Amino acid sequence: MVSTITQKDAPPRSLWVSMASLMLTMFLAAIDQTVVATAMPTIVGELHGIESLSWLVTAFALTSGMATPLYGKLSDMYGRRNLYLWAIALFVLGSALCGLAQTMGQLIAFRAFQGLGAGGLLVLTMIISADLAGPRERAKYQGLFGAVFGVASIAGPIIGGYLTEHVSWRWIFYINLPLGALALAVAFSVLKLPRRTSPHRVDWLGAGLISALLTSLTLLASWGGTTYAWTSPVILGLAAASVLLAGLFILVERKAAEPVLPLRLFRDRSFALPVAATVLIATAILGMATFLPMYLQLASGASATDSGLLLLPLMGGMITASTLTGRVVTRLGRYKWVMVVGSLVAAAGGFLFSTMGLGTSAFVSGAYMVLAGLGLGMVGQNLILAVQTTAPEADRGAATSAVTFARNVGGALGVAILGAIFGGRVAGGQTAVSPEAIQALPEAARHAAQLAFSDAITGVFAWLGPILIGGALLLACLKDVRLTPTPQARG
Repeated sequence: MVSTITQKDAPPRSLWVSMASLMLTMFLAAIDQTVVATAMPTIVGELHGIESLSWLVTAFALTSGMATPLYGKLSDMYGRRNLYLWAIALFVLGSALCGLAQTMGQLIAFRAFQGLGAGGLLVLTMIISADLAGPRERAKYQGLFGAVFGVASIAGPIIGGYLTEHVSWRWIFYINLPLGALALAVAFSVLKLPRRTSPHRVDWLGAGLISALLTSLTLLASWGGTTYAWTSPVILGLAAASVLLAGLFILVERKAAEPVLPLRLFRDRSFALPVAATVLIATAILGMATFLPMYLQLASGASATDSGLLLLPLMGGMITASTLTGRVVTRLGRYKWVMVVGSLVAAAGGFLFSTMGLGTSAFVSGAYMVLAGLGLGMVGQNLILAVQTTAPEADRGAATSAVTFARNVGGALGVAILGAIFGGRVAGGQTAVSPEAIQALPEAARHAAQLAFSDAITGVFAWLGPILIGGALLLACLKDVRLTPTPQARG
């Protein structure tokens, strides 16, 4: 049975200016999820702490995930614009602090602070774009946002590699200062949104509980079986804390006047299934963006800059598929099977990554990346579209933040788990962790080190196919919603 969603009047041409400003800030927030990927070997070589390597990505994704439900709910209650401007300012300040970090601990802490601003940017751009366009036209814009997200995800390693090799890894953060200032100025002058107020109290307890739960789960995934044994008191304590926090969160959200994450939304499978699938898709996207550059540098011997450039096929596939898919969904008014097919295509690409070895050519690995990119580009932004078209308008901010939260959960938990798999597979005596150190080894030792990293990283890639197939199965259970062009009054 096909259900029907109506659409608002098509937005005016002037709306493109506002959309462009939103895309700029999304680019800044999204690029910092992956910009450290090609710089990580160099950062670890300078600041040390290979055991904390995955936390450069995880800390950012973790705090982004913590922030998104609160940003979404606050925007429903008090309006979007001021929150949006504050999020940009927090992100810029966090970027400056990251560039000044002198130890790995400081950098991880500042990445966490930076994530608080980025979480607001990622969710508020999606909420505001939904406010400005109806469901069917929204698909076109979401396709463009998906392309921007894809460009940022893969441009991050390229920019990070170039700046690391030719300037300093610190400039992967300093570059956000002028760009962030530009984004703030454009948003302040161009973005005009109605104000709204709500008499209800903010659900601070719910926000705190969900943040504690995400932190506990991430530590459990990151430390279990690597830093601590699965049967150790620390891991068992984290597992017990996670169960307790989950129970408390559900109890609090059921009674809250304005829950930060309305549980009633999960009763609708049109909401629950895309949110669950988002966790899996995000794990695969950030897993590829994090470990492909590492593979190219540590196993294939590419430079930081070259490893970024070698990711262009993945970016090209994502941009092409996201842009074209947005137009196709706008024309057909359907998105379900586009996402299912995309997940399966990406799964095929993930499986092929696991077959790579030291002898795999750049052409072959590039072909695998194109395939994976095409699949991911068909899925990403349509997940947000699926939620925004079925959630009540009063809950649009909370619903959109739930998808963004799920994406960040996939980033935090997923990369933590994949990082733990990587750490467990790297040879215990492996000390050469930067491309320069590996290339400086004698030939036999260099080959052994590259083989060790190749086996470890392809072992991580072996999980991508099953993860994406799981996402496809969830999406296949969605209702086949049709977006119709029937106009309705704007709110």
